[in-house]
Amino acid sequence: MRQLNLKSTLFLFTFFISNLLQAQVILDDQLIPLEEADFHSLSTPYHTTLTFFYNLREDNYDPKAAAEALNLAGQDQAQAERLAVKLKQIFDGNGVYVRISEVPNEPDFIDSVYTNQSRFFFDTRRLPLVFLEKIDGEWKFSAFTVSKIDEMHKETYPYGTDKLLNVLPKMGNEVYLGLHFWQLAGLFLLILSLFLAHKLMTFLLDKGFLYVVKRLGYGYVGEKYLLPVARITSIYLIIVISSLFVRLLQLPIEVVSGTLKLLNAAKPFVITIVFYKIVDIVALYFAKLAEKTESTLDDQLVPLLRKTLKAFVVIVGTLFVLKEGLEVDIVPFLTGLSIGGLAFALAAQDTIKNFFGSIMIFIDKPFQVGDWITSGDVDGTVEEVGFRSTRVRTFRNSVMYIPNGKIADATIDNHGLRQYRRFFTTLTITYDTPPHLVEAFVEGLKQIVANHPDTRKDYYNVYFNNLSSYSQDIMFYIFFEVPTWPEELRCRHEILIQIVKLANSLGVRFAFPTQTLHMESFPEKQTLIPIYAEDARAYKAKLQDFMTKELGKKDN
Repeated sequence: MRQLNLKSTLFLFTFFISNLLQAQVILDDQLIPLEEADFHSLSTPYHTTLTFFYNLREDNYDPKAAAEALNLAGQDQAQAERLAVKLKQIFDGNGVYVRISEVPNEPDFIDSVYTNQSRFFFDTRRLPLVFLEKIDGEWKFSAFTVSKIDEMHKETYPYGTDKLLNVLPKMGNEVYLGLHFWQLAGLFLLILSLFLAHKLMTFLLDKGFLYVVKRLGYGYVGEKYLLPVARITSIYLIIVISSLFVRLLQLPIEVVSGTLKLLNAAKPFVITIVFYKIVDIVALYFAKLAEKTESTLDDQLVPLLRKTLKAFVVIVGTLFVLKEGLEVDIVPFLTGLSIGGLAFALAAQDTIKNFFGSIMIFIDKPFQVGDWITSGDVDGTVEEVGFRSTRVRTFRNSVMYIPNGKIADATIDNHGLRQYRRFFTTLTITYDTPPHLVEAFVEGLKQIVANHPDTRKDYYNVYFNNLSSYSQDIMFYIFFEVPTWPEELRCRHEILIQIVKLANSLGVRFAFPTQTLHMESFPEKQTLIPIYAEDARAYKAKLQDFMTKELGKKDN
């Protein structure tokens, strides 16, 4: 029983393949002609189609009858039969099969979609030049179509592959599992050729291409970025070769159509992968350029550019796979996308505003990564600039995410772009300090500023500036030429230490808000007010001693 079922299955499979092999035009069972007049008639598009394809079936091969469906002018019978066979091969090679039940069976049929004339197109996408037209009451393949048969045949079987159509059948016509021996042999040779071509390309790329790239000094880039692109490109070449030679095997039309559709979808898919990999190479190139600039904002721009380009490549590649490979009409999709895009734009106004805000940030460059900025409640260091928001690390070590649209409209104080960092303070000294000592103290302060390596030398102000309620005030207004805040704090520390040392050396006392009760001095008690020298030369000597001992240390 099991053997009987197995034999029945093999028989049905062989019978099915055999029928597919014989039928390049799809015939419904109830429409298979029963009378010879049905496939020797040109009265309607249906009868002409049936006459052409049915008389070129392997089990009913009559090219002379099929040639009657062509609008010939001056060709002899042999030439007419040759053109009929070529036209049939054009249908087969392009994977176009005709469902006879869908062909109009009306003598006065009018094409209301394309031409509004007595014409019938089989496939306007893959065979736009092939159509039937009514001539003197008969439907035939137009004279224009007949004149383009040789040209279309070369396009379908390019690079001399059309000659193999006459060579392969000579290898044998025995049928095995529904396929001729020459078809099986050609399929084997095709698979073997693809395997050898893949091995050869892999060897050439891994050895030859990589060797040349290493000799040029780009070994790392070649191995990590260029070699994957080259390998994928080799796969594309194999797909192209397969799409060329699979047509020569004259397999069942459903197999050819499905295989060509798959290969046509694989072409844009592989190209999408190639460009997806190329984006990494482009991003690497721009990253190298960004490393040469002082700005860190372009370093942040490179990964964003890479992500954007990859998203663009994927979207465009998907559309090409749908349109060119799977033959999906994307026009309604794009139309709906445009209408939906308008609704999306209205619903995502803030997101779009933030996106354009990020573009303005990258164009105007009001700050860069690492800068200390202040804008309203925002006060911290820029860590990352994205397409939607900017991340700022505050001095409390928290992270703030500010929409770029808000930043683009806000006033930004960029402390990171400062060339100099200001230091301003008021030095208060007691009222009992004599003028000569004040002069010496101010002169010493100026020398401290001039001697420090990180202070601005062309502009600073150190002057006896004010008489306040409890002190004599000296304005100390200088600038540090340092890049970071820790460096600024270090310079402040050094300057303030020098000021204290100078005051101690000269005997200057700093004042602070106090209330002092002055009493008459007693013979046994010494007054709290220090005794100052009346001659300015004494203070100049002390100043010189301070400069020699303290400020001279750094010079040594």
